[in-house]
Amino acid sequence: MNNKSINNKGYRDSKGYWCPSEPSIYAPLFQWPLKPLLTLKWLFKWGGYLWPQNLAYLLLSLVTWFFLQSDLEAEKELSFQWIGFMLLRNVIMMLIVYGFYHMTIYKWKIQGTTGKYNPKWQDKSSKKFLFNNQVKDNMIRSLASGAPLWTAWEVLYLWLAGNGKMPLMTWSANPVLFTALFFLIPLWRETHFYFVHRLIHWKPLLRAIHSVHHKNPNPGPWSGMAMHWIEHVLYFSVVSIHFIVPSHPIHFFFNSQLTALSPAHSHTGFHGPFYKGKWPAGDYFHYLHHRYVSCNFGGTIVPWDKWLGRYFNGEGSYKTKE
Repeated sequence: MNNKSINNKGYRDSKGYWCPSEPSIYAPLFQWPLKPLLTLKWLFKWGGYLWPQNLAYLLLSLVTWFFLQSDLEAEKELSFQWIGFMLLRNVIMMLIVYGFYHMTIYKWKIQGTTGKYNPKWQDKSSKKFLFNNQVKDNMIRSLASGAPLWTAWEVLYLWLAGNGKMPLMTWSANPVLFTALFFLIPLWRETHFYFVHRLIHWKPLLRAIHSVHHKNPNPGPWSGMAMHWIEHVLYFSVVSIHFIVPSHPIHFFFNSQLTALSPAHSHTGFHGPFYKGKWPAGDYFHYLHHRYVSCNFGGTIVPWDKWLGRYFNGEGSYKTKE
């Protein structure tokens, strides 16, 4: 087939880059005309909107609130004890989630190179990275900057909530809205990400801040949170919605943890599903952004890129968008 080397899930082009057999497309939620049956299928199927990933983060937020977090009364006063515990908890979560993808896919190479977008492995001898090592650089930026600034947003919210300065909601007061917020938060997260991401692609900010993240045109799991500290502040500002809209700390943790941990599976650098086809992860849509830089700033549910002319599905040659 000319310059394409075919395998059972996709093909490698003449430069060795792996491409899925189907282009990157948006979820059906915002398609017009409306497709209710297709949307319902997407909502409830494995690998769709609800599970496994969003459900996993919902369960994690419940475990965090009920078992891994002191109550709001204790958080009226800032103290090293509860803040330090939260930082340690978040670092451990990152080590587990990011480390799991890195160890299985990159260290043990259970996928081999099948589905690896960029044919090269992570860089171990480049001066653009700390210690000339991509993985070490990405881990340091994630754990030394990402985790503390993630924690700082959580501490600010809980301290204000403990002092009665947050608009809180309970299940008993409004069970319908309480439930609906779990469906809406991922949509808000994509919207916030798109516009913050477009902002830091403004050339002065791209050079000064976002270029740190774009040192990874060949991303791995730890690349997802490898950012300039200012970008970490902006990225996690997605949780500021809870400072305005009445919600519960469980909603806050769902939003916070989804934001902090999901970049691991969107930056694997591989096309999923993984682990013998059982676990949906990998994100060709976002990989194309890392490769080409000027497209696909958002996510694959809310089609901001398509609406605003920045969408590239991976088919054909790419023309840089100014």
